Amino acid sequence: MTMLPLSASAQWYRQGHCGYNVRSMKSPGSVLDLLEIERPPGSMSRAATPDLLLCQDLQGGAYVSGNWGGGRFNTTSEKGALYLAAPNFAPVSTVDTTHHIRTIAFPVAHWQKIVDEAAGGEFSFESLQLYGGSFHSLAIRTALRNLWRLSDDEGAPSRLLAQAAGCEILAELCRLSGTPFKPVKGGLAPWAERRCTELMRARLSEDISLDELAAEAQLSTFHFARMFKQSVGVPPRVYLTRLRLERACELLEMTDRPVTDIAYEVGYSSNQVLARVFLRHQQTTPSDYRRAMRDPVNSAVRH
Repeated sequence: MTMLPLSASAQWYRQGHCGYNVRSMKSPGSVLDLLEIERPPGSMSRAATPDLLLCQDLQGGAYVSGNWGGGRFNTTSEKGALYLAAPNFAPVSTVDTTHHIRTIAFPVAHWQKIVDEAAGGEFSFESLQLYGGSFHSLAIRTALRNLWRLSDDEGAPSRLLAQAAGCEILAELCRLSGTPFKPVKGGLAPWAERRCTELMRARLSEDISLDELAAEAQLSTFHFARMFKQSVGVPPRVYLTRLRLERACELLEMTDRPVTDIAYEVGYSSNQVLARVFLRHQQTTPSDYRRAMRDPVNSAVRH
């Protein structure tokens, strides 16, 4: 998988400015950058970057003050609280204790066209009404938790996963700001559903993007994601996982190819990643699955 450049925000944090400790970083490159950070107490300021930065407090109890693009704020942070830093704004903040946070950087250059299409050309990142301190959203917290869990399985989020999660989070940020995206009615046309599912099946080994699937259906990225789910019943990333597992099962049953080769063919970076996905969805390992399919009687006895 070719890794695209990191966002400006991710590069800044990775360079260790102001004593930040980056515990982990996951990135599909130029779409979303996910970082888990431990920030020391004290004041911090940084140069403006062309990224929308969403942060989540993982422990709570810190006194936080600063300006992230919506004016000065002071608050005692709660576990799970969210903060939003405006793009092209130089944020400043102070915390009185070590602060454990997760952040997602949205490179505006990638997301501007997507949100413009979703909002009918009436969207501006600067107009979001959430830069003035902490806020809460169950929908965003759930999306973040699922994104991190799936990224732990895959090692890094695929472009399909990152774009789908980004659309979901940005839609909620706009709703909370009073500028909801236009609702989507109906699902995909039969021809569009067929072409998209065939494309996913043909390119299992590739890091296919939501943009490419949307273009195949001649729809905007944001609207395609919701219309696909209405037609197929699950989001595109879930459907792609199903296709990959179906193909992996077929290869395990019908061939003697190494599990690592099978993992590569169905789009996973290693046999360990395939094993994690297999355990989550099949409740067994690829090797045990192969043995059970080849010799079901003895496999049943052993278990």
